[in-house]
Amino acid sequence: MLRTITIGSCVAIQGLYVRDSENGRVVVRVGDKHYVGRPV
Repeated sequence: MLRTITIGSCVAIQGLYVRDSENGRVVVRVGDKHYVGRPV
């Protein structure tokens, strides 16, 4: 499932959903990299 997250104030990343983090953030995968941010 694709999810969109924001990193900082203006960078949005869309990638494959990996998991929810314990602090309410979402982890997504783009290629072989993982990004953590707030869900949109």
